[in-house]
Amino acid sequence: MMRLCSSGNGEENEKKKEKQEYRKNEKIALGGILTALAMIFSYIESLIPIPLPVPGVKLGIANIAIISVLYLLGSGQALLVNLLRITLTAVLFGNFNSFLFSMAGGMLSLLVMVILKKSGHFSIVGVSVAGGVFHNVGQITAAVFLMDTTAIYYYLPVLLIFGIVTGIIIGLMGGYVTQRVYPVVGEE
Repeated sequence: MMRLCSSGNGEENEKKKEKQEYRKNEKIALGGILTALAMIFSYIESLIPIPLPVPGVKLGIANIAIISVLYLLGSGQALLVNLLRITLTAVLFGNFNSFLFSMAGGMLSLLVMVILKKSGHFSIVGVSVAGGVFHNVGQITAAVFLMDTTAIYYYLPVLLIFGIVTGIIIGLMGGYVTQRVYPVVGEE
């Protein structure tokens, strides 16, 4: 009788391991899809001129993928996807300066978003707004160091306004994506 029970538990454990492996593969595939999507969004965004008198303003649509990864797969995967997106996009479509600015903005933004998400006090839109603001802070700070002048900080208030507006838009879109995808990859 003990043998039958233990063999049943063995089958149950095997099925559980298979299911966990399948879920892991689903999450890896989703991470790859969102990395590719972020790169496509970055490329498309580089082709669309924004008719504003403020140079360098972008919508940041690639961040839809980043915030979605953060909420669906966690901070480790979000870091990996962000690093891959920034590096591959710079290699394929940019230059070394665009890499430095994107890395400074992207990493500071992600750090702030991870901290705010973990605090549990902010919605996805609030986290995204903070991400948009700190992305601009990171890029401006990188520009100050690269150009060796603090005069660039005068440009920051304008960028912060755009960071707030685009952060709201990206947060709403990321929330929509997260709600639609979570039932597929979320924990049971």
